[in-house]
Amino acid sequence: MDSDAQGTTGASSGAALYVGIDVSKDGLDLARSDRGGVTAYANDAAGIAAVVRMLAEDGPALAMAVVEATGGLERPLLEALLDAGLPAALVHPGRVRYFAKALGVLAKTDRIDGRVLARFGQLAGPRLAEKRSKNQAELADLVACRRQLAATRAQQLNRRCTTASKAALRSLDAVIAALDGQVESLGQKIRDLIDADDDFRDLDKLLQSVPGVGPTLSATLAAELRELGDADRREVGALAGVAPYDKQSGRRDGRRRIRGGRTSLRCVLYMATLAAMRFNPVIRSFADRLRAARKAGKVVVVACMRKLLTLINAMVRDGLAWDQLEVVKKLATNP
Repeated sequence: MDSDAQGTTGASSGAALYVGIDVSKDGLDLARSDRGGVTAYANDAAGIAAVVRMLAEDGPALAMAVVEATGGLERPLLEALLDAGLPAALVHPGRVRYFAKALGVLAKTDRIDGRVLARFGQLAGPRLAEKRSKNQAELADLVACRRQLAATRAQQLNRRCTTASKAALRSLDAVIAALDGQVESLGQKIRDLIDADDDFRDLDKLLQSVPGVGPTLSATLAAELRELGDADRREVGALAGVAPYDKQSGRRDGRRRIRGGRTSLRCVLYMATLAAMRFNPVIRSFADRLRAARKAGKVVVVACMRKLLTLINAMVRDGLAWDQLEVVKKLATNP
């Protein structure tokens, strides 16, 4: 552990404490709002334990420890903070970089990032992270791994279409066969995990009562949208990246566009919505009205994605199956 003596003085004594922790493969650079300088720890079990022990000593003065998402390298630290009952927030690196530029901080180093993260916690007030259960973490890992292997399989299948060499084709076929087996195996592990957990099993049954929602979207929602049922329709749309944002300045009024959110979830929701637009009577009727109003094709699909997610969110919030929703009942009585 070492300390950086430079840096501006942070919050005064007695003020709420905000801590920014920049995570790299080998190190943790920790900056506090109540003092200048940055303290470096090793990113290993001993270093993480030292950080948790030090922050636990601050007690109620600690308002938030802000950790930047770093491709999974931050998970051991974040889980340790949450296990100790310490308030911690996981933030998107893009938001932090924009924030740094707004402050006039153009340089980027681990030590600077630690100080920026602490300041980000003070001014932006990011949402506190929630502790995941063991099954929740396992499901998230399984779903992510299956998605990555499926993407790799698609790449190899595309490559096979443009390959003429017989030797290369044999190698590609072997790789594709191995990936097929792993994707199928992971799919079964996901199903077994959901069936073994009462909460997941009930949620999966509820979700798959929706026409157009299959095992893939159901598992992805359970793994990657824990806010489902607790957030309102605008929040859940923003989390999934299907909320439209205005683009207006002076006399210029540009088209609203979706942005941000959880890309992997949005991709799965997109494919499920295409099926729902054909086989789900509520979504199909909604899509027909938009087409009759001469909305562009992509606008129709995105609006249907948002509509489907809003209905699912209401179902989970109220504990209702698909055929218990008022919009479904009205459609059934007024075909």
